[in-house]
Amino acid sequence: GASAALLGTFLVVRGQAMLTDAISHGVVFGVAVTFLLTGNATGPLQLLGAAGAGLLTVALTEWLARSGKVKRDAATGLVFPALFAAGILLLGLFARDAHVDVHTVLLGEIGFVWLDRVQVFGLFVPRSLAVVFVAFVLNALYVAAFYKELTAAAFDPVLAELQGLRPRLATGGLLALTSFTAVAALDAVGVVLFVAFAITPAVVGRLASRRLPAMLAVALVVAAASALLGYPLAVITDLSIGGIMALLTAAPLIVLLPLTRAGRRRT
Repeated sequence: GASAALLGTFLVVRGQAMLTDAISHGVVFGVAVTFLLTGNATGPLQLLGAAGAGLLTVALTEWLARSGKVKRDAATGLVFPALFAAGILLLGLFARDAHVDVHTVLLGEIGFVWLDRVQVFGLFVPRSLAVVFVAFVLNALYVAAFYKELTAAAFDPVLAELQGLRPRLATGGLLALTSFTAVAALDAVGVVLFVAFAITPAVVGRLASRRLPAMLAVALVVAAASALLGYPLAVITDLSIGGIMALLTAAPLIVLLPLTRAGRRRT
């Protein structure tokens, strides 16, 4: 949740929140193609292939948008359903006997991630936890190192270019990490919950504060709290773990929306 919210905040500020949806759906195409080429449903090659498909989604979206024939939101809506559908068809045609389940790709299976464990510093931890933790560390280091560039690119990319901050390069790194995080989270939370973690906490942060540091802090707290509270609540109610977590990310949004409207009316 924190990994997704950290990057999603910058995409929400840029008005490109749906890129997370596009990337997370596009990686399904990478999963299918990598499996057909290597025969591996998991592992480093699968991560690279799926992340590459996420970047392909972004590249195709940007190409269509720059052509001037369609707007950016329409380009996003054209590209990711096409790649997602192609991935689903490839899995259905050529991977029916493989351990690649479309339902798991979409929704994940948090309740069983502890079955696949690896040894880290003498402790056995779920593989998904280890991979997502690496993604979180990379994301945090990148945001800390390029915070100025990412902020300038989000609010005024033209001025950032004039100041020599290279906003396109910073944005490229942001999108690459978004692809990697989506793939890292694929086994545990799936596509749908990744999108919920990336977008909703960031929107809550934007409603709660107009300053980016505070917005980031709120997004991280909301995402982490939704995960920590969602798991036991799902167990108690015997409902979908991912569904409860996604619903909890929206709980603060429901509270803040009326307050934000009231504030605007007074202004």
